[in-house]
Amino acid sequence: MRATKRIKDPGKQRKMLFNAPAHLRHKIMSAPLSPELVKSRGAKTLPVRKGDTIRIMRGDHKGFEGKIQRVDLSEYRIYVEGLTREKVDGTAIFVSVHPSKVMIKNLGLDDKWRKEILKRKQELPAREEKIVKKAPKKVVKVKEEKPVEAKAEVEEKPAKKKPEVAKKTVKKSAAKKQEEQKPKPAPVEAEKPVKKKVKAHAKKTPAKRKSTSEKEGGA
Repeated sequence: MRATKRIKDPGKQRKMLFNAPAHLRHKIMSAPLSPELVKSRGAKTLPVRKGDTIRIMRGDHKGFEGKIQRVDLSEYRIYVEGLTREKVDGTAIFVSVHPSKVMIKNLGLDDKWRKEILKRKQELPAREEKIVKKAPKKVVKVKEEKPVEAKAEVEEKPAKKKPEVAKKTVKKSAAKKQEEQKPKPAPVEAEKPVKKKVKAHAKKTPAKRKSTSEKEGGA
């Protein structure tokens, strides 16, 4: 059987109600049993069928009892014998009732399938009890509290002597502090290498050649 999903959207809920298949419509048409039937049959609800005697619990016809004459799965309504009304022309018609407004007072057990349903519903609580009995019980361990006297004895014990290694470390640390407090000598500056000055050689300018006129004049 296909499992139905829970839907919160009212539009989708109405759609699923109107488009439900026959096997689900049959379950929707279920009604509660009377307290006497619950004790004797061991079931709380059953789908209504033709031949069941019911009692209307709510509405204009509250308190009316009678046998179911017809079950309409398409409209989700039932019709009871004796529950009629007159039309304008004088003809009598049945008044439809929703199964959620009725309570089953007496069951019609002509159908063998309905007897098997009741047996199956009676076996369910017995199975649940067996499962609960088989389930192992969880044992909760309770921690034992220590006496208060033991705590007092622990507090009275003398503190353990620290090892000698710890003392040495303390002395070393004091010596390091003294060295750090002493003034440190000024750092000696390293002698910088003297760079020799190199004289830049003057560029020799080429001698000017004497012109021919100057040579003749000198001669």
